[in-house]
Amino acid sequence: MPFESSAESIVPPSGAAGAGPLIAAVDIGGTKIAGALVDARGELLVRVQRPTPADRDAATVMGSLAEVLAGLRESAGWPRVVAVGIGSAGPIDASRGTVSPVNIAGWRDFPVVAQVGERVGGLPVVLTGDGIAITAAEHWQGAARGHDNALCMVVSTGVGGGLVLGGKLHPGPTGNAGHIGHISVDLDGDVCPCGSRGCVERLASGPNIVRRALESGWRPAHGEESDAAAVARAAREGDALALASYDRAAQALAAGIAATATLVEIDVAVIGGGVAGAGPLLFEPLRAHMRRYATLSFASGVKVVPAVLGTDAGLVGAAAAAAQALRLEAFATGAH
Repeated sequence: MPFESSAESIVPPSGAAGAGPLIAAVDIGGTKIAGALVDARGELLVRVQRPTPADRDAATVMGSLAEVLAGLRESAGWPRVVAVGIGSAGPIDASRGTVSPVNIAGWRDFPVVAQVGERVGGLPVVLTGDGIAITAAEHWQGAARGHDNALCMVVSTGVGGGLVLGGKLHPGPTGNAGHIGHISVDLDGDVCPCGSRGCVERLASGPNIVRRALESGWRPAHGEESDAAAVARAAREGDALALASYDRAAQALAAGIAATATLVEIDVAVIGGGVAGAGPLLFEPLRAHMRRYATLSFASGVKVVPAVLGTDAGLVGAAAAAAQALRLEAFATGAH
């Protein structure tokens, strides 16, 4: 649901706290920069959105982000804001407060925390990678809620993820822990853009599902785009080549999840993103492959479930990650 104007107020749901603290959340992606004020129940009370001028220089991109922040600051709820949470496409370096999103060419080692800090009146600013932000959201209000040890993944044009260990988000020193998309599951596989070989992303992302189907001889129906949705439609109609491409993606995901479970003993893997929208086409072979790869007793019980928060997860998660990093008790208690 796009919001192209300045701040748009959303009436809180019945029973929501009307005077509690808020976190200003920002979700930075290659196509849009979204902002919201998030309350202790995970509700988005105000939203602002601008397009990301991804092909422009650093100052122009920052200008769009500044407009989002200005829209939030104009809202009636701003005096209740106690922190700012930023979820950004990566790579990021949370220890330095910088971002270098692959799909925003003008931002390389861009000091986004400092730039935002200058515009929010001295409030604390917490930077989180987008995969870890979504993990924080699903753990706070979504499919991983109630699980102390979880892997959350986004399978879309890439494959990202994050970890919850011991009941807490585990971002790692630079904010990149849990990046399952770049676990190698095929030692002699294709070269991944990251430089390694046989990465989960190279096998399971939407574009690679399409690439593999095309290479095997699959063709979209007349007038259809060659995208993952078209491969999914063909698979539902029984096309063997389309089914095989989804099965290979599921196999790669299962191998990556099983490796993670073996290392850190997760009990649930939550999968979201466009590819997860294929539903049983992905989840049924994925669960079957999990039985082949997650064979040790402490890894074999991992549940694989779809994410539930949808497109708002980045904003909810940016707020959740900031609340945890800053130990904001109102948000921890308000969520339960």
